[in-house]
Amino acid sequence: MQEEEEFIKQLLDSKTQNVAFQKLLSTYQKPLYNHIRNIVLNHDDTDDVLQNTFVKIFQNLKNFKGESKLFSWMYRIATNEAISFLNQKAKKSGISSQIIQDKALDNLKADVYFDGNEIQIKLQQAIATLPEKQQLVFKMKYFEELKYEEISEILGTSVGALKASYHHAVKKIESFLTTD
Repeated sequence: MQEEEEFIKQLLDSKTQNVAFQKLLSTYQKPLYNHIRNIVLNHDDTDDVLQNTFVKIFQNLKNFKGESKLFSWMYRIATNEAISFLNQKAKKSGISSQIIQDKALDNLKADVYFDGNEIQIKLQQAIATLPEKQQLVFKMKYFEELKYEEISEILGTSVGALKASYHHAVKKIESFLTTD
């Protein structure tokens, strides 16, 4: 924790800020990209959301109180940015966020940055049938291999509720994948 506090001081100090922010980018760019990509599915949209996320992180760093880990705080920002992006995209198009997600799934097969096969496409389709909260919990636990405690900090939900959400998500996905 001491090391993280020192790093945050470097991020806030105008003399060390640039070097510290480069370190922050190099450390968290890929995991945050993957996290956002799991939510928005589209590479170009993910890049846009990732850029917005780092802008928000930089702008709000002075407000970071250290009540959670820096990692959790940044993931919360990335999650909120991704969800907001999808909601804004749906609103602009005059359609539901579910339709936006369905279109993203359809486009996934043609996406050069997606290296999955038919099974992964089917899994993404199954995940898309879940309520938003279950989707987030499942993706963070299954794809990103985050611990329940980390997800709890990011989403502001109890560990018990997260375990229940994950369990229900797994059951629904199993059901989706075994019918057809």
